[in-house]
Amino acid sequence: MIIVTTEQIPNKTIVETLGIARGSTVRARNIGKDIFAGLKNIIGGEISEYTKLQAQSRDQALKRMVEDAESLGANAIVNVRLTTSMVMQGCSEILAYGTAVIIK
Repeated sequence: MIIVTTEQIPNKTIVETLGIARGSTVRARNIGKDIFAGLKNIIGGEISEYTKLQAQSRDQALKRMVEDAESLGANAIVNVRLTTSMVMQGCSEILAYGTAVIIK
């Protein structure tokens, strides 16, 4: 599966557009990570616990987007975007989406 943020893929031709492929995950913080993050907030610096949580969330959303595109019969996804939104206090959604296409 080729995944790009651009409208086209160099040296490839889009022969069919299949629709939107999307994948999301909703994650909540946990008390253990919040305690370490609170201490880090006082001291300063990167809050690595949240950085890891966000990276895992992005990876899972992208994986689910690829699975959605595969179910449509795509072999590539163009115009890929990632967005995040707060669902409730301490809980956010990561959404990955793009256009599922067939290329040759």
